[in-house]
This record gives sequence, structure tokens and C-alpha cells, in this order.
Amino acid sequence: MPISKLKAFLDAQNVKYQTIYHSPAYTAQEIASRAHVPGKQMAKTVVLKIDGELALAVLPASEHVDTFALKNAVEAESVRLATEFEFKDRFPDCEVGAMPPFGNLYGLPVFVDQSLTEDDEIAFSAGSHRELMRLAYADFSHLVQPRVAHFLTRKLKMVAGAEDRGW
Repeated sequence: MPISKLKAFLDAQNVKYQTIYHSPAYTAQEIASRAHVPGKQMAKTVVLKIDGELALAVLPASEHVDTFALKNAVEAESVRLATEFEFKDRFPDCEVGAMPPFGNLYGLPVFVDQSLTEDDEIAFSAGSHRELMRLAYADFSHLVQPRVAHFLTRKLKMVAGAEDRGW
């Protein structure tokens, strides 16, 4: 059971959490819907290569990583999405694409988007496409010590007449 390592870690730290089982789902938004978790609380874990090293980015399920913004925030030379081939062996107890945001359990740095720090709780895939966990954001932050930055893709809003003003 992929979630065992994470549960053992949380239990050893006396952290309260909830495990939610759901039918198989493969995207964070799909999981949030099936598990009846508000989309704002559902965090997804994205594996990146920052200056050639693996790292985790944690962000709301409905958002996307702006690699340029993250590159600037962490003052890196390069940031890109990692390929499955590059990271699948790093998470031997997890199904590919269902890695929890606990990089400390896998020797990886973690970057969390500022927007998640505003939530009392976060929920995330816990190693499989059928299980997620929910816990207090404060506990997650205390245990993982993520670096907080702004790195969501900014959505451009059309303003009436904006094209006439060069916006």
C-alpha cells in the first residue's frame, strides 16, 4: 500500500490527518471532484528539474506552474517539468503521478505556491490514484519546510478596448 510510508511518518510526528478513498482518478481536479474536496484545498504535486536537480512544486489543483516565474523566484538558471522517466524511480512506493508533496521523504526540495498558505487544510494524492490525505496546512508546512513563492500561470483578462491601448 503506497500510503504506508507517509502514514508512518505522520503518525510518528503525531499529526492528525484524514485518509479519503475514492474511485481511481488521475488528475488533481478529477480527484477533488470524486472525493468531494473543494478545489481550492486540493493540492497537486508537480515534479520539476531545477538547475538539473529534481524538486517538487505544490500548487492548487486547478492551476499550472509558471516555470519562468518559479525560475525567477528561486533564482535558478533553468526550470522545466521533469519527464516521467526522470522521476519514476525516485518514488518507488508511489504510483506514477500520485506522489505526495512530502519531498522530505524522498530527499527533494519542495516549493509551495503562496496561494496554498492561505488555506487551513490541504488535500493531496497520497501515493496512489485511489487515496488522498487531508491535513492542516500548518502541519504540512512544519514537517516539510517548503519554500514559499508565487509561481502560478497568470491568466490574462481581456479588457474592453484593451487591444486599442496596446494591452
